[in-house]
Amino acid sequence: MDYEKLGFMCGLEIHQRLATEHKLFCSCDALLPDDISIAEIDRRQRAVAGELGRVDLSAAFETMRGRKFVYNVFRNTSCLVEVDEEPPHELNAEALFAALQMGASFGCWVPAEFEPMRKEVVDGSDPSAFQRTLLVGHGGHLDFDGRQIGISSIFLEEESSGIEHSDNRLVIYNVDRLAIPLVEIDTEPEIREPEEAKEVARRIGLVLRLTGKVQRGIGSIRQDVNVSIREGARVEIKGFQELETMDKIIENEVRRQVSLIEIKKELQKRDARVHPPLDATALFGETKVKILRKALEDVSGAVMASRLQGYGGLLGREVNPGRRLGSEISDYAKLAGAGGIIHSDEDLGAYGFQKEELDELRRMLGMKENDAFIIVAGDREMCGGALAFANARAQQAALGVPNETRGVNSQMLITTFLRPLPGGARMYPETDVRPIPLDREMHEKASKQAVDVGKVVRMLGGEIKNKQLEEQMLWSPYLGLFTRIVDETGAPGGVVAPVLLDKMTQMRRAGKNVDAIGDEAMLKIFGEYTKGRITKTAIEEILKQTPRDAKAVEKAIKTGRLERIRGKALEKLAKESKGEGRDEKIREIMSRHRLNVDGDELSGLVK
Repeated sequence: MDYEKLGFMCGLEIHQRLATEHKLFCSCDALLPDDISIAEIDRRQRAVAGELGRVDLSAAFETMRGRKFVYNVFRNTSCLVEVDEEPPHELNAEALFAALQMGASFGCWVPAEFEPMRKEVVDGSDPSAFQRTLLVGHGGHLDFDGRQIGISSIFLEEESSGIEHSDNRLVIYNVDRLAIPLVEIDTEPEIREPEEAKEVARRIGLVLRLTGKVQRGIGSIRQDVNVSIREGARVEIKGFQELETMDKIIENEVRRQVSLIEIKKELQKRDARVHPPLDATALFGETKVKILRKALEDVSGAVMASRLQGYGGLLGREVNPGRRLGSEISDYAKLAGAGGIIHSDEDLGAYGFQKEELDELRRMLGMKENDAFIIVAGDREMCGGALAFANARAQQAALGVPNETRGVNSQMLITTFLRPLPGGARMYPETDVRPIPLDREMHEKASKQAVDVGKVVRMLGGEIKNKQLEEQMLWSPYLGLFTRIVDETGAPGGVVAPVLLDKMTQMRRAGKNVDAIGDEAMLKIFGEYTKGRITKTAIEEILKQTPRDAKAVEKAIKTGRLERIRGKALEKLAKESKGEGRDEKIREIMSRHRLNVDGDELSGLVK
């Protein structure tokens, strides 16, 4: 695909959770898991006008869906601030420092004063219906393959709640995650192709990890991608948690927009338009179509249909693998509670429709050649809402690609509709938090700790001296720990890297809970190795005990009798060995003291 010719534009929004002790505007725990639920809060949300006096389209759309939101409140990780029953406390200084360090790493300008804002949250993931956010940097860049990708802005904001359950009528959230400090890093739309988007996201993630101020694990970092092409529209793709499929999903989104542009041109040639829905319940009183019969068993059941003038043959036009224009329209109907739509480009005989009832439906709708229809069955009120949404999407097809927020289907490698794209109307000032002047001393200190990726690469090369392991470590979640171990214990990088990258992986596959091993335990292990108290072979033996802290390491060394035999004690072993000849002596001693003797020292001594 020629992305330059298509007018491809792409930018990223990287959301990274920070590893702070407390939440952004209160002292609740931001790190430890909390499974003690103490209350439930039920709420419904209503769209209101933002600072510009307009109601945001995405907020209005969510209000029309009429969903109920339930929030599970936890003992140690939530308080009245999270559920919007108490004003926010002071801004978390630890989080602000981390955000400033990240801004400095990208060369961003910093405002003289931070202005807290409220951003409407339309999916119910915040009980207050807004997220607190403040701009902490702008106008930076990422050095990438000989050019610079602009970093337009960096925000410090609150994490959203975690979803426990979701359907078209009810969403249950857990607020233990809500308001954990988060940075959002936005790039300029300067990414040239899908593969490059994946690599830029990796590079930004690397810089964030190198600060040592971020949480690790699934869900701690998310990438949203903004994509558009010439004659298309800006689409925000939300929910990338893993990068492996990002390029393929972006590629398929571009194909979708190309197909929708072609459909738009054909619809405009046909002077296509959408007609209001009609009640077709009476036509299907004796129908054999199971979907319709089931709907009509209820006293409030109905069948409603709309005529799509000029849409014949286009509802079945493929826009993505396994997806057609009819699928796009159906997505909108589902948001009102419908199971989907039935349309005239499908194999209607497979549903059980009779020719006579279809002919009667076409007469009732006033259909002509090249026309199509869509049908929705179910509760009468739901049918009206579902067809209103479906008709709006069908009408949009004649205008072009709609601006949307879309989710990721990782199995099909495509995007699916979530809601209309939000705009600036959802931003307004935070009235409960005063503007925060920049602390110059904090900014200077954060700037001195800015990440230099080139310096890290050079450090890895000097320490590990193995190209493959250097590359692995650069992208490994153990990079921060590796740096600490080398800096604080003086252990050789060539010893530390294989343990973290290879031994830990082997132990995980063998069923060992290596993720429970604490960083302090790792520092203790390699510290004892550097002092000469234990051998390299003993390191793995200690790790098998999955020590959580330094005390557990000490216990493992003593109970396992893993202290190193060296010097005169080793000389004595060599003299007492019954092996004949150098090699036999070494084999005999190592067979009995493999964990306690360093092979190189023994070999040199026997020689």
